[in-house]
Amino acid sequence: MEQKIPITRQGLEKIKAELKVLMSVQRPQVQKAIATAREHGDLRENAEYHAAKEQQGFIEGRIQEIAAKMPRFHVVDPSRTASSTIAFGATVTIQNTETDEEMVYQIVGPDEADLQQRKISYLSPIAKALIGKEEGDVVKVAIPRGQIEVEITKVNFV
Repeated sequence: MEQKIPITRQGLEKIKAELKVLMSVQRPQVQKAIATAREHGDLRENAEYHAAKEQQGFIEGRIQEIAAKMPRFHVVDPSRTASSTIAFGATVTIQNTETDEEMVYQIVGPDEADLQQRKISYLSPIAKALIGKEEGDVVKVAIPRGQIEVEITKVNFV
């Protein structure tokens, strides 16, 4: 049995939108670029053709990757979680006990993780350290520079 991949509703919608763009916009564009480059003659020395074929390979690979994962996605609705312990989908506010720096992260699936948007995979070291803990707990978190100690100041399921 294939393992389910947890994902939020927003994450699934974003991936569906990406798939739609890949199939209905990018794929036709690259096919047109290949056809145009072919018209320029000798394909062995045609940089436009080779670049378009490389782009086509990337697009087709991404389409296949998403299509293979789509049936395995399992939507988890964080707002239905009635718990004070940190779990998938939780938005967690933590404070570094040394520097008082505050950070907010949402724990999501690996396919929707995006550090710029403060979304971290439940498989990441930070999320693994936080899952199962509660507001007020002090946790040691492994980071690339070693280890930090953080206090969980807020847990929210929205």
